[in-house]
Amino acid sequence: MLRVETKSRARALQLLYAWEMQGEPPMSAVATGLSRLTGPEPRILDRAEALATGVISDVGTLDAEAARAAEHWRLSRIAVVERNILRLGIHELRRGEVPPKVAIDEAVRLAHWFGGARAPGFVNGVLDGIARAMGRL
Repeated sequence: MLRVETKSRARALQLLYAWEMQGEPPMSAVATGLSRLTGPEPRILDRAEALATGVISDVGTLDAEAARAAEHWRLSRIAVVERNILRLGIHELRRGEVPPKVAIDEAVRLAHWFGGARAPGFVNGVLDGIARAMGRL
């Protein structure tokens, strides 16, 4: 059985994906729509919405940091899922509420579940570089 935190990160990724694909509407509207599809899970959805809201409030800075760390990749060329996993991972690394290895491992897990075949290695490499640059690893 998955922990609430892991489920919340997966749901936050779904929220971020829907937010980007729908043209960046208010997160509350995206969360309401997703909860209709997935059913009411208040503990998970509330945590996920808070996480996703934190990401979108600082999306420009997160994207700039991801672009610098993803050598030879323009952010626009990174798939939507992987881009949002990076945003979420960088956000968690910056907040410092979980150990850096946990933030990276959880992002890699999301990449395994939702990303392409090369996504886990790519996400791991980018987030590891960012964590080292921050002095967190």
